[in-house]
Amino acid sequence: MKTQGALPKTLIEAVRYFSDPDVCREFVAALRWPQGPTCPRCGAVEPLFLQTRKLWKCRACKKQFSAKVGTIFEDSPIGLDKWLPALWMIVNAKNGVSSYEIARALGVTQKSAWFMMHRIRLAMQTGTFRKLGGEVEVDETFIGGRARFMHKGRRDKAIKGRGMVGKAAVMALLERHGMDGHSTVVVKHVPSVRRRVLAPEVRQHVEPGSEVFTDALRSYDGLAADYAHKVIDHAESYAEGKVHTNGLENFWSLLKRGIKGTYVSVEPFHLFRYLDEQAYRFNTRKVKDGERFARALASIVGKRLTYEHLIGAEATT
Repeated sequence: MKTQGALPKTLIEAVRYFSDPDVCREFVAALRWPQGPTCPRCGAVEPLFLQTRKLWKCRACKKQFSAKVGTIFEDSPIGLDKWLPALWMIVNAKNGVSSYEIARALGVTQKSAWFMMHRIRLAMQTGTFRKLGGEVEVDETFIGGRARFMHKGRRDKAIKGRGMVGKAAVMALLERHGMDGHSTVVVKHVPSVRRRVLAPEVRQHVEPGSEVFTDALRSYDGLAADYAHKVIDHAESYAEGKVHTNGLENFWSLLKRGIKGTYVSVEPFHLFRYLDEQAYRFNTRKVKDGERFARALASIVGKRLTYEHLIGAEATT
């Protein structure tokens, strides 16, 4: 069996590497069960492998299971020989990859590719209990289509007023020179940019006593009680020594380039998935493609996303 030590380095190598369904199955199984397959239902070891069905059968509870059970791949009729190249493409595409491109490349429908990509984004979530510290930039932006590009009917319905009405607010916190020497980001879709929303998010994610750099938005007033809070007024300048939010400005550029240029239209109730995707790629930007792929693949277990939940149908049934 091929091992993770021989991970492919390019997309074409990945397609060749995972072209054999048996290799894919053994690869995922070795990742999930380094000491050998274990029944996901009762935990019994040394199950019987059914060669004709490419499944394992537990000797204790008599249940059959595959390498997909309990992962983002569960209940999908699409083979791992398509799932793994799709995972490679999405985690390594700097500006994202559209569901239409995935569909054409893998020979699946656009609807299937769209569903696959949202499952993969679930594996790319980088939730952590570690708080940011040291020097931390905090900034906010708005995501949404420009009014002049909207159909008149949708514009009249979505936008009622001036400014950022009709757009989604997004907040990000960036730790400079993190644990591996590189900046890391935490990004979140927030209901508004008012003080009652932004200030608690800062306190939740940043260690007290850290240096916090923000723009002159009044919502950040009051942080000086817990942090060394320094403000840069963008009406006057964009940097005064180390007081700036340029790291996050770079992240916003990457995020908006992907959303506007690749995905074109993102519904607000799916926005957090696209934020997770971009944050994952940003936080792993210094590692090689193969390692970035392996890290995402290591997070497939214990995460499940059904189509009904994805489209919100569960709430109406």
